[in-house]
Amino acid sequence: MTDAAELERRTAQLLAEHPPADTDPADFLKARFDAGLAWVHYPEGLGGLGAPRSLQAAVDAGLVAAGAPDNDPRRIGIGLGMAAPTILRYGTEEQKRRFLRPLWVGEEVWCQLFSEPGAGSDLAALGTRAVREAGGDWIVNGQKVWTSSAHVARWAILIARTDPDLPKHAGITYFVCDMTDPGVEVRPLRQITGEAEFNEVFLTDVRIPDAHRLGDVGDGWRVAQTTLMNERVSIGGMRLPREGGMIGPVSKTWRERPELRTHDLHQRLLKLWVEAEAARLTGERLRQQLVAGQPGYEGSGMKLAFARLNQEISGLEVELRGEEGLLYDDWTMRRPELVDFTGRDAGYRYLRSKGNSIEGGTSEVLLNIVAERVLGLPSEPRTDKDVAWKDLAR
Repeated sequence: MTDAAELERRTAQLLAEHPPADTDPADFLKARFDAGLAWVHYPEGLGGLGAPRSLQAAVDAGLVAAGAPDNDPRRIGIGLGMAAPTILRYGTEEQKRRFLRPLWVGEEVWCQLFSEPGAGSDLAALGTRAVREAGGDWIVNGQKVWTSSAHVARWAILIARTDPDLPKHAGITYFVCDMTDPGVEVRPLRQITGEAEFNEVFLTDVRIPDAHRLGDVGDGWRVAQTTLMNERVSIGGMRLPREGGMIGPVSKTWRERPELRTHDLHQRLLKLWVEAEAARLTGERLRQQLVAGQPGYEGSGMKLAFARLNQEISGLEVELRGEEGLLYDDWTMRRPELVDFTGRDAGYRYLRSKGNSIEGGTSEVLLNIVAERVLGLPSEPRTDKDVAWKDLAR
């Protein structure tokens, strides 16, 4: 077991051999991955050293203090938070070695091809089909929607129906899809902010080799649960400093603009500040629990809190700013590579936060998950559980 002293030695060696001031950022990140300091809890040769996850923070802090570059995690968040843990758990050794290094370094951006126009909240009802040819390749046809970063992605994690004669949760298989392949068409979805970081993706006779399948044929729903649980932890359990995230800008405005203050706004700000701090500390506790194993359904609760708080805080900020809060900087149609909540104005935060209760699992679905999987309450009656997908009413 690699201990803290060994990690400190390896970090010092990395900095000595690749001084950040004199090394190309991409070369430094590759060297960091090869030294096992990318995610220390991963196996050796895959960016880690099999060390306790809790030791990662000390490595990161040491590298930041030395001025080392990071891999811009906001830009590659889907790869880091969703694709990587799924590949690690279900991928073959060849898949792990092919995908994890360029994913972590940021050379290849990933997106998620899960939701469909007719299968958003009920993801298991998805209709995108994957049919296997005699030679072993899969031919995929269908449509996906709400796909963040599809316009810049090199790879996608994809679930498709491979056996319509089985119930909807069965007969699904999980693939890695090359977004540059013929038949993959990405169209922008312009949002209320005027931008289009979301997309819809059309798949027409897309050929996926069987070597890009993750997990067994028909076991895609179980594989997808790993992705979804990690997604909710990565969205709702982001590591933040005190007053990090959405509560930061409104707190700053309150301190700097006393003429905007009222007693009612003060009471509301105090309440939301305490809730944001409680959510931050709960997220820290959740990350500590992850040290012992896989993420649990508690991440769904964190994602619920994240969405509600963002919307309430951004609404308060607009009210606090009065007429200024109604201003919006730029309605130009753009296709950004990432979402920047704190680097934009109050109007952007207010509009963009509306999507927080949809992306990463709708709040309504997450309430059911928390009720059934965390609190142990009886599940809702499901009449379609044992019905073949092809026989479901649509």
